[in-house]
Amino acid sequence: KSIYGEKFADENFELKHTEPGLLSMANAGPGTNGSQFFVTTVECAWLDGAHVVFGKVIEGLDVVQKIETYGSRSGATSAPITIDDCG
Repeated sequence: KSIYGEKFADENFELKHTEPGLLSMANAGPGTNGSQFFVTTVECAWLDGAHVVFGKVIEGLDVVQKIETYGSRSGATSAPITIDDCG
């Protein structure tokens, strides 16, 4: 649950999805941001104006890319993915 309530508005769309490693809000349409986000692994210009970019992976993009190799088009992973330590 977000500190802003169940859903909150988009802040702005100034930053664009121009490279791998960007953190962006997941949503179901305008003003429906919650507590979910995703990390880009390629340039994603089609997301501009729909999902707010709010950060960037500055270390460990190789880990993100390794996790991506376990993904599928359905969203299911081919093996369990566990984060044992972070921060």
